[in-house]
This record gives sequence, C-alpha cells and structure tokens, in this order.
Amino acid sequence: MSLYRDEAIVLRTQKLGEADRIVTLLTRSHGKVRAVGKGVRRTSSRFGARLEPFMHVDIQLHAGRNLDIVTQVETITPFGRPVCEDYALYTAGTAMLETAERLVEAEGEPALPQYRLLVGAIRSLAERAHAPGLVLSSYLLRALSVAGWAPSFTDCARCGAPGPHHSFAVAQGGAVCGRCRPPGATAPAPETFVLLAALLSGEWGPADASHERHRREADGLVAAFLQFHLERQLRSLRLVERV
Repeated sequence: MSLYRDEAIVLRTQKLGEADRIVTLLTRSHGKVRAVGKGVRRTSSRFGARLEPFMHVDIQLHAGRNLDIVTQVETITPFGRPVCEDYALYTAGTAMLETAERLVEAEGEPALPQYRLLVGAIRSLAERAHAPGLVLSSYLLRALSVAGWAPSFTDCARCGAPGPHHSFAVAQGGAVCGRCRPPGATAPAPETFVLLAALLSGEWGPADASHERHRREADGLVAAFLQFHLERQLRSLRLVERV
C-alpha cells in the first residue's frame, strides 16, 4: 500500500462499525476520495473532529483496494464551527457539499476547478462575506459552468441573439429571445436577470444591493437549472428554500 498526501474538504461522513467512519472528500489533486477513518468516533481519537463536513484539512492516506485509509489529518481552516453555528449558513453549505459530490462523479480523477470553487464558497460562508443565499446561488451557477453547463443570462441561449431578453427556459440553457421562447418559459423581472449575471460573474456589488424579491426569484431559477442538469433533486436544497 502506498501513502499519499493532499488537501481536502470533507463532503460527507457515515458510520462504519462501532468506532470507524467512512469519509467522502473532495481533494485538490485526487478529486473525490472515499476513505476510512479508523477509531475516529471514539472520544480518544486524535483527529475525529477534523473529519467532519466543511472541514478544510491536510490529510495523509494509504491507498487501498476499495477504500483508502486515513493515517494523519491536520486542520488547514476550521470552517466547520462558524458554518454549523448558523442555520442559514449550515443549510446553504450542506447544499454546496451535496452539489460538489454530485458534480464530481468519478473517484480518483483530479477536479481542481471544482475543489477551488468549493473552498472559496465555504470560506465566504464562514466569513459571512455575503448573504448565504447569494453565496449558494453564485456557487451553484459557477459549479455548473465548470461542469460544462454554463447558463446565459444576456444573449439568447439557443440562437445567440443579443439581449437583454425577457424569458427564461431551463431546458434551453437560460435566457431566450421571443422567437426561441418555448411554451412554459418563465418571465423573470429584468432585475433578476441582472442579479443572475452578477452572481455568475462574481460581481458582488450589484448582487449585495439586490432586492429580496429578485433574490427569491433568482434562487428558484438556479434551483430549477441545477436539478434539471443533475437529473435529480437535492435533499438539502429543500431545507435552504424554507429559510
């Protein structure tokens, strides 16, 4: 068995046996990794608290046949405590972790852009840099773009006609012109399109100044766009929408 070391964000944990835990990680160099933390559920464990969701860690693992084995963990940034202390931050962060796990499907394949994006988004939550809903929507739009599903909020997503346009069609990829508008397309407020474009590009000035009504409308469109491309609903996203 060979040793390797990497940086990681803990995505998910599940119990294994009486004292062990299976930990799902998104790593900097090895993509998604599942590993066993032996004895980490015991109170005497040296690094059990470091293997919790949201924790940003430097981790050493033994490469195994099915699951790797955690041998050492050092905290880089303890995102877990500030995120978990606030319900709005926690639910938004949980949706981010679940999305990252869905988008990075293959294990052991590098996914550096997704890793960097997730670390930056969790840091923004922990530091309360912006409203949790805005950070979540921005992360979801960028993560989908990295995965190859970049939406358009200005030009027509189908024919490329320059905007602004007044309709949004999830299956078409975003804003659509009058000629390309399919039945059932929604008609968001112009301010909502401006907000969505700002969240996708990371322009936080217009995003922070946006009205709550347009934020709610943008959240709904982002959620629909995400779940259309993932072809499944995220359990954690339903909790965020109730906040």
